[in-house]
Amino acid sequence: MADIDALTSSAYSQALEVIASVEPRIADATRKELADQRGSLKLIASENYASPAVLLTMGTWFSDKYAEGTVGHRFYAGCQNVDTVEALAAEHARELFGAEYAYAQPHSGIDANLVAFWSILAHRVEGPWLEKAGSKNINELTDADWESLRHELGNQRLLGMSLDAGGHLTHGFRPNISGKMFHQQQYGTDPETGLLDYDAVAAKAREFKPLILVAGYSAYPRRVNFAKMREIADEVGATLMVDMAHFAGLVAGKVFTGDEDPVPHAHVVTTTTHKSLRGPRGGMVLATEEYASSVDRGCPMVLGGPLSHVMAAKAVALAEARQPSFQAYAQKVADNAKSLAEGFLKRDARLVTGGTDNHLVLLDVSGFGLTGRQAESALLDAGVVTNRNSIPSDPNGAWYTSGIRLGTPALTTRGFGHDEFDQVAELIVHVLQNTQPGTTKAGGPSKASYALGDGIADKVKDASAEMLDKHPLYPGLVLS
Repeated sequence: MADIDALTSSAYSQALEVIASVEPRIADATRKELADQRGSLKLIASENYASPAVLLTMGTWFSDKYAEGTVGHRFYAGCQNVDTVEALAAEHARELFGAEYAYAQPHSGIDANLVAFWSILAHRVEGPWLEKAGSKNINELTDADWESLRHELGNQRLLGMSLDAGGHLTHGFRPNISGKMFHQQQYGTDPETGLLDYDAVAAKAREFKPLILVAGYSAYPRRVNFAKMREIADEVGATLMVDMAHFAGLVAGKVFTGDEDPVPHAHVVTTTTHKSLRGPRGGMVLATEEYASSVDRGCPMVLGGPLSHVMAAKAVALAEARQPSFQAYAQKVADNAKSLAEGFLKRDARLVTGGTDNHLVLLDVSGFGLTGRQAESALLDAGVVTNRNSIPSDPNGAWYTSGIRLGTPALTTRGFGHDEFDQVAELIVHVLQNTQPGTTKAGGPSKASYALGDGIADKVKDASAEMLDKHPLYPGLVLS
């Protein structure tokens, strides 16, 4: 991460002074958050560090503007500057990913997925239904017609990756709205290897015949052949939707190309703009021209007013990702994930699928006699920030889990390399080996309580501090 100059440092200090003049506790919490991030090993796969330019872009008067609609077609007056911002964000996204169409309005990854789902429903179900009914406008339908259309929209099929296999909540998990919107089924991974079995996915698709086949993941440590997924979708007449929120940075950085790049193969692609893409918190939809007009209706179909200040920050982050330096960064993210995986494996820790070839590893902590929740908590005590995560056929379910997920994007941004990630693996194993599960009040085994050995947390924090000091976060930034 490049040094922050005096001007930028002064800008942040003065901003905090302005905030403190109104609510000093918020200014204090902001300073504390920077200190915490500087002093911990951040290994959450969905987090990163945005550049000062991206962060500063969000704190402008674009925040004050309503702009429902699309570029050049707003429901509010005075949106000419918002039009410029949104058009630039979409332009950078199209150029960066080679997409035919880009939609920068979604507020989050879940919002992007909702836009995608309803856009596909509008294109595949509503449009043909209206044509068959002899109407071009949904507002012209009789009550009986509308009830019939609602029935059609609400009874479509979705096939997505199961949560314990590495999929996301929004890929048809029943407690999530995606599992309530659709008649859904899920595909998993091979029980022996933990890898995707494309023949099994194809067989499931032939049997279920979904309208939407969802590919992509939040905790699958391998690459996906999207050309094969498109073949499966085409065979059963499904729309292929890919959620690349986690690995978008590896696509942008040309680590994933050819069959592993979802954009040339999917009808619709969704993503967040933070995580491995290193931008602001937000979402985005990419699509072929066939789906563009449906996606363009995201607001007000699903979304509220677009966050113009965040779209501006998306444009800045996407411009950064178009620089050659970002490709070098993305490759280091993948290389560092391999180093982290190798560090675990040589210390006899078990990884789901036996390794990684993307930006994350999934560590099975049951071999340490722990649940994911116990491991996550003990590591946090030692200054190592991770998140618990289900593993395939997880006996502890989605709350306690049997795994922890670790990603390399954030520490790679700080400049960590092979040797540091090997040491990170050593520290994590050391913590887990010295953590004992607790007991419940009834004396039985607990899935939540734990006991970390005396002095372990301080020892790990000291070792971490040596690495972190060599790779400071936002170097040159001094807050008064």
